Amino acid sequence: MAKTQLNVRVDESTARAARERALALGMSINRYIEELVRHDSGEAGRTFVDAAADFMKQYEAVFAEEFGGAETTSARRRSPRREARR
Repeated sequence: MAKTQLNVRVDESTARAARERALALGMSINRYIEELVRHDSGEAGRTFVDAAADFMKQYEAVFAEEFGGAETTSARRRSPRREARR
């Protein structure tokens, strides 16, 4: 893959922290920054999926009560609770 140069300015403590972390991980600072960006760019998708899973877990009982378990669609349409709301 072709490489593109990217110049960024950070304060000295951030630069020092990046150098130290890259060294501790046994990689170049360039690779360290690449890994951070790759991780961060994939994070939004994982965050969404995690949040959706948490939402479903929190409201599982509500969904089960409203829509039932393995009922068919036509059975849900005829449920007494739905009929009472009409």
